[in-house]
Amino acid sequence: KKDVADANIFIGSLIFVQELADKVVEAVEPYRETMDAVCVFPSMPAVMRLNKIGSFTMASMGQSKNVMLDFMKKNKPSGTSFQDGMLKLVRTLPKVLKFLPGDKAKDARSFMMSLQYWLGGSPENIEALLLNLASTYVFESDLLTGEVVEPPTVIPDQGIWHPVAPRVFETNEEYIQWLRNEHAPTIGVDPNKAPVIGVVLQKSHINTKDDAHYVALIMEIEANGGLVLPIYTGSLDFSKPIEDYFFLNGRSVVDTTINLTGFALVGGPATQDHPKAIATLKKLNRPYLCAVPATFQTFEEWKDSELGLHPVQVALQVALPELDGAIEPIIFAGRDGVTGRSIPQSDRIETLAKRAIKWSNLSAKKNADKKVAITVFSFPPDKGNVGTAAYLNVFGSIFEALKTMKAEGYDLGAELPTDVEGLVDAVLHDKEASMASPTLNVAYSMSVAEYKELTPYAEDLEENWGPPPGQLNTDGQNLLVYGVRFGNVFIGVQPSFGYEGDPMRLLYAKSASPHHGFAAYYTYIEKVLEADAVLHFGTHGSLEFMPGKQVGMSGGCYPDRLIQSTPNLYYYAANNPSEATIAKRRSYANTISYLTPPAENAGLYKGLKEVGELISSYQGLRESRGASIVNSIVATARTCNLDKDVDLPSEDFDTAELTLDERDIIVGKVYSKIMEIESRLLPCGLHTVGVPPTAEEAIATLVNIASIDRPEDEIDGLPRILARSVGRDIEDIYRSANAGNLDDNLLSENIKEAIRAAVRASVERSTDAAGRVTEVNPMMASLGAVLGGGSPMLSALKKQGFDKVQDPDLEKLFGYLEFCLKQVVADNEMGALIEGLNGEYTLPGPGGDPIRNPLVLPTGKNMHALDPQAIPTIAACDCAKVMVDRLLERQVAEEGEYPESIAFVLWGTDNIKTYGESLAQVLWMVGVRPLPDSLGRVNQIEAIPLEELGRPRVDVVVTCSGVFRDLFINQMNLLDRAVKLVAELDEPLDQNFVRKHALEQAEEFGVSVRDAATRVFSNAAGSYSANVGLAIENGGWEGEQQLQEQFTSRKGFAFNADRPGILDDKADMFKSSLKKVDVTFQNLDSSEISLTDVSHYFDSDPTKVVGSLRTDGKKPSSFVADTTTANGQVRTLSETVRLDARTKLLNPKFYEGMLKSGYEGTREITKRLRNTMGWSATAGAVDNFVYEDANDVFIADEEMQKRLLETNPNAFRDMVTTFLEANGRGYWETSEENLDRLRQLYAEVDDKIEGL
Repeated sequence: KKDVADANIFIGSLIFVQELADKVVEAVEPYRETMDAVCVFPSMPAVMRLNKIGSFTMASMGQSKNVMLDFMKKNKPSGTSFQDGMLKLVRTLPKVLKFLPGDKAKDARSFMMSLQYWLGGSPENIEALLLNLASTYVFESDLLTGEVVEPPTVIPDQGIWHPVAPRVFETNEEYIQWLRNEHAPTIGVDPNKAPVIGVVLQKSHINTKDDAHYVALIMEIEANGGLVLPIYTGSLDFSKPIEDYFFLNGRSVVDTTINLTGFALVGGPATQDHPKAIATLKKLNRPYLCAVPATFQTFEEWKDSELGLHPVQVALQVALPELDGAIEPIIFAGRDGVTGRSIPQSDRIETLAKRAIKWSNLSAKKNADKKVAITVFSFPPDKGNVGTAAYLNVFGSIFEALKTMKAEGYDLGAELPTDVEGLVDAVLHDKEASMASPTLNVAYSMSVAEYKELTPYAEDLEENWGPPPGQLNTDGQNLLVYGVRFGNVFIGVQPSFGYEGDPMRLLYAKSASPHHGFAAYYTYIEKVLEADAVLHFGTHGSLEFMPGKQVGMSGGCYPDRLIQSTPNLYYYAANNPSEATIAKRRSYANTISYLTPPAENAGLYKGLKEVGELISSYQGLRESRGASIVNSIVATARTCNLDKDVDLPSEDFDTAELTLDERDIIVGKVYSKIMEIESRLLPCGLHTVGVPPTAEEAIATLVNIASIDRPEDEIDGLPRILARSVGRDIEDIYRSANAGNLDDNLLSENIKEAIRAAVRASVERSTDAAGRVTEVNPMMASLGAVLGGGSPMLSALKKQGFDKVQDPDLEKLFGYLEFCLKQVVADNEMGALIEGLNGEYTLPGPGGDPIRNPLVLPTGKNMHALDPQAIPTIAACDCAKVMVDRLLERQVAEEGEYPESIAFVLWGTDNIKTYGESLAQVLWMVGVRPLPDSLGRVNQIEAIPLEELGRPRVDVVVTCSGVFRDLFINQMNLLDRAVKLVAELDEPLDQNFVRKHALEQAEEFGVSVRDAATRVFSNAAGSYSANVGLAIENGGWEGEQQLQEQFTSRKGFAFNADRPGILDDKADMFKSSLKKVDVTFQNLDSSEISLTDVSHYFDSDPTKVVGSLRTDGKKPSSFVADTTTANGQVRTLSETVRLDARTKLLNPKFYEGMLKSGYEGTREITKRLRNTMGWSATAGAVDNFVYEDANDVFIADEEMQKRLLETNPNAFRDMVTTFLEANGRGYWETSEENLDRLRQLYAEVDDKIEGL
């Protein structure tokens, strides 16, 4: 501010970060009138409005009419940025000057000349810019008449620039001639064999001679035997020089492209045109790497930061290029803190060059010569768990991949297994052996001497694991690489994290390094096998979660050290974009999405089915035999434990004493509960890569897509259309049905049946004899031709009793469903793998829930998250308000008062799928509204007045997953600013619990109220999870106290918006805040992943932690918001666990579907039992009947025992162990007979596994 106050002229450019823009305006605006000139080049509108050159201004920029802006809008090249508009304006200046008065024309000309000098960039140009402004606006006398102001000197607007070339080339024919005939012979590279790397540069760095980082990379590539085609442009549309220079006679002349600008391909930092970028890159069809120059921090700041890259830079220079399909965000240059010039990072540049050349080799090598390492995971490490991946039939998929690779000419050796079982046997060697004995097939035995020689960082691992070979993946002498080779293809088992050997490691606040066996595995792939590519198979392994910086790896970060120079292809579940993004950024993966199995209705079984049948008979006989049927309904509901969820009359009560309406209410409530179970979506079986869905599976997916309103596309869901046709509002029907109204429950059920019938009718038109959809016929075509009876969908709806619906009502929705069906069946999962191995570009696409966002389909895309600055959206804020209000209503109804504090858990994937719903819930809870800046990025907030809020501000404690921290650090900033904002408001303490608690903590810790308002916590940078899930999976935990200590020590790192580069260990503040929590709260947002499908949910649940910290001994209430259907619900945690157990673990439809997948299916069933026990350990949320019923299904039934034992004896042993452990830890009370059977079974299974 002092410098500005003393200045004659202010010059600014490319200010596109909101916080920076606000600071610049705040500093310059007070002095704008007194300065001689203010010259601002392309920046955010508020900064551009500061411009003042004589009478020329842009004061109305972004507001009302403005001649210059109108001209620019008309002349702006489509899809490009403000800067390109400016450049075009410079070239067409004479046209616009006719419309301006004389003095304005002179001043506008000065501005445009200044812009040209600025873009020229050389010291001579900058000198001329200053002299020009000084002589015209600063000195009124002719002090400068002796100086001749040089016209701008500029290199061509775009071209090919090589540091040792004699000139800038403007055609690629001339450059290639120089490269092949003059340059390549000089550096000793054979131009006929060398890979050609296309490099995209920024003109400004070449102009200003700030090009040391460019020169260093070009020289490094050449030193590694490659040739470089370096192109630049002064515009921010880098697709144009790619189109002009990377093609010759329509063919690509480069083998890999590296973008060094640090920006999205089209549009730079302000506005992007991703479709245009993708079209160019698809045409080029080569791997597209986007390396990052650290521009927002100095080299030293990056090196010292645990987080790595600055959050603003992650959003602009990593997240946005990923939307174009960019991979490998390697930092190749830093900024000098003194001069501001770019410093090349030699070890990063070496890594980047080697990786680019390895990617290039994939398109040059013959398939028969390529070596590929397929990596599978074993989690938790046990013989019964080899090939774990979310919802993926791993060995079935690998078998399909091997067949495809063989057909593509890969060398797979003489003997390939003939079926999946044979493949499993080849890898496991002996399925029944335990992990401890090295009877997993050993593919390679590495001596300690070889390991040390080939693994430069081996010594660094000794601090955590002692000298090699250590205890894991070893025979005591050598390090063992488990797996099997088929010719040039190696299938290996990734070693574990290493916790199972020493449970106390789970308590460490920061994660340990990989162990020697883990390092040896990747050393084998890179240095011994010399793989051309590694394929990680399924969601997910441990490589990308190894310690290191969050984004922008250094050479000391373990993911970087382990993967080295091997191109990494990674199959990731389409519904998990957040962890896929971690794999992209930390292990340099080119992700390939795979479909999760289609979700079907859970259905009813056993006693639940009987209740359903009794309710059906009640409808017809309610007047005559109603009371006796209701008595049977109540009794059967009790045997199904529905009395835990529905308020039923006592066992000896005769419902004949009730009125007809009162009986209807009981039946309505029971019906509502069993319909909730019946219609719960259930992913069926496991997905096999390369096998597209059947017509039945497509119907299941489309039914769910058809049930959702899509206001952004102006499409009503089918439930709303059908409700409207009977004169009702669908929200009213849901509300009434939830309250137990029998008629509305029946109507709601009828609507669901009608949707299934209509969607089935639409898909049947495209189903072939084999039950698959190969070609999609138009759904709404030739309506008139159906002999006036309307479409098949209309007929199906009329049969269900909805006779007032007409085809025009359906046209828009079924047109959309037709598009979705094409997406569902257009599978490219195997195609993308082969393209990746061919060194081609993988089309990018969003990850997430295919039902909420069908653009996730078809799978086989390089998956990305979303622009982190785009959330929460307005729609997400609306949904969040509904769920928060329901949660508070329920808590007030049960406790009689508002909670003072609520503990939230934020997940990365959930916030991508819902565009920030749970993030918006936290903001609404404290009474803060998120606001977008002038470019639409959500980075501002305002407090909602208490009168508008209509309730107190409720305090929050936010635990962010490690993945959320990595992806949404800008949103953690937003949350922390929101909490601090309301803590500093002068409001009554009974209306502002955030301030109330912050004042108490300020006194407790002797800090300011602002510092006491610390509520946003996560793991330390580079660490993930509370390790509670790991402890429960490995079984080695001592007691609940240990799990609670793990949670508070690992999750107690606080984010502070006032110091955004670091996460401080604030475990004491974390505990102090948790002590005040009345309610714990989580969200479920998709049918594929529920409470017992993964360990993440209980791993981060603080219910028992809060109970142990509270001084009044009161257990907090626990709620779960379920937005998996249009009819969103808030349930207690126990209700949700019961619903989950009834629809999955105890449901024949689920476990029979899983058992069809054999070995892997048995493991999936055991996993759900283990995760159920996790909820007992962390929240005490599991009813005894869940264990009892599970024991009846899987253990008491001898036929079932036999099936489980034969398919996967290790997983079955783990199941028996889990039952015994649940009893031993006091979570399950059962008969001695049951326990004896389990103990005997354990001994039998153990003997079988050990081969006795």
